[in-house]
Formats: sequence, C-alpha cells, structure tokens
Amino acid sequence: MLKLHVNDETSRLRAVILGTAESCGPTPRIEDAYDPKSAQHIKAGTYPVEEDMVKEMEAVASVFEKYDVQVFRPQVLKDYNQIFSRDIGFVIDNKFIKANILPDREREIEAIQYVIDQIPSTHVFRLPEDAHVEGGDVMPWGDFIFVGTYTGDDYPDFITARTNKEAVQYLAELFPKKKVVSFELRKHNTDPKENALHLDCCFQPVGKDKAIIHKNGFLKEEEYEWLVNLFGKENVFEISKDEMYNMNSNVFSIAPNVVISEKNFTRLNTWLRSHDITVEEVPYAEIAKQEGLLRCSTLPLVRD
Repeated sequence: MLKLHVNDETSRLRAVILGTAESCGPTPRIEDAYDPKSAQHIKAGTYPVEEDMVKEMEAVASVFEKYDVQVFRPQVLKDYNQIFSRDIGFVIDNKFIKANILPDREREIEAIQYVIDQIPSTHVFRLPEDAHVEGGDVMPWGDFIFVGTYTGDDYPDFITARTNKEAVQYLAELFPKKKVVSFELRKHNTDPKENALHLDCCFQPVGKDKAIIHKNGFLKEEEYEWLVNLFGKENVFEISKDEMYNMNSNVFSIAPNVVISEKNFTRLNTWLRSHDITVEEVPYAEIAKQEGLLRCSTLPLVRD
C-alpha cells in the first residue's frame, strides 16, 4: 500500500507520478487546442513532436533516479496526450483527490488506476459533478491550501478557466483544519501572455520560504499583495510577462534545496543558486509549447 503524504510543495520527494509523452498522437487540429499557447504553435507549425518530448521527460526521470525517488508512469494509451499528470489528480495530506477535468481527458485517470489501487479506498476522493478543478490550481503549503480559480459570470466562455468556486468550497470542507485561500486568475482564450492557465503558471513556492510570482497573472492586486506579504518581498522572485509565457514559475522541487528547472531559465536559475538551492537543469522547451512545464507533468504522492 502507498502511504500518501504531501503537505507542501518542497519537502523531500519520495514517490511521484511522472506523465509520459509516448504515443501522444499527431499534432491536434487548431479547434481542438485546449489553451492559447498550443494553438499558437499549431498555427505556426512549431508544435512539439513526440520524439523530442519523450527525450525531455526522460531527462526528468533520470534526475528522479539520481535522487532515489520512486517513479510511477501512466500506462501508455495509443495516440493520447498523457504528459500533464498534475491535471488529473493531486494529493493533500494523505488524501488522493481525482480532479474533474475536461471530459475528453477522462481516460488519463484510467491510465494511473494501478497506482490509485495501491491507496486505501477510504483515502480516494472524487469531486462532485459541479465542482471543476485541475491539480495545477491547487497548492498545499503547510496550514494553507492555495487555489487558483476564476469566478466571473463568463466562466463557461473560457476554455482556460479550469477551477470554479464549487471546487474551492469542496476543498474547504474536505480539509477543515486548513486555510483555503483562493486567487482569481487572469484568463484569455487567445493570448497566452495574458492568460494564467493555472495557479502554477504564475506562482510557486520554492525552498522553505521563497516564491516565484508573476503579478499580471492575478486579477486582483490585493490577492497578489497578500501572497507577497506572506512570503516577504525579499523572498519573492518576480518574473516578467515573457518569463511567465515560457513557464518560469512551473519548476518542480525535489527538496527545499533541490529544484528541477528548464535550462534556459537563466535569470531564475541564477537567483535560485544565489539562495543555495541546487538547480537540476533539464531541456523542457518543447513541452512548454503546450502551456505546461515541470510541475504540470508531475503528481507527487509522498513527501517527507
């Protein structure tokens, strides 16, 4: 049996689900793109190819091996994109929560069922039908659960709005001892530089008390300010619009002092190292074209 435990974003990682790029299918049609960045690359003819993405994910797998992390991979479904395992579920404390995701992606959960079967069934939860959530919007941080959301009346008009207020409410009821804090994210269907697809596209804690953040990803300035105050201005690394577009906040922590990051994130990686954080650099620029990066393609199951 798997003994789940995830209480924050950075404690020492012991077990994780890493997505797979194998058999991820042909380039989608533009009308089937789930986000503006993918659409942009489909249009430009620069959408990533399977071979490159498989290589990128193997680089991450070998970093996990180096740090002795137990890695589960989804069963490969033919011609199916299974890279972003974070979207389909997440762990908080000792509970596994299955996300309510885009109906087209339902089969992705089936591909990790063999992992879920190793968790006591009393610790596996499914959100009610009307509660929408994706793991990229949910971040446990000690006594807090940070949740990215969008509650505008035009929610149904955005393919990029993935987590609603019903989901925030559900999490608050499931974890009554935690403070669930939600943040309204900026959504845009066609301009990826004006769109924060998930909370981890514009914010993520690193180390013990630091954070990466992009101000424009937040719709309400006071919510952004609240986060900056929580971590302290001196502990916050502000990323630019271009850095957000390239997914600089979507790195992944193996421990408080070890972060997997994209090798081209020069400014960020320099900052991390200046705070005594070891940076394991990997190539991930092809996968980034689908508006997801390292945090999006990992689902932590056990942290110390």
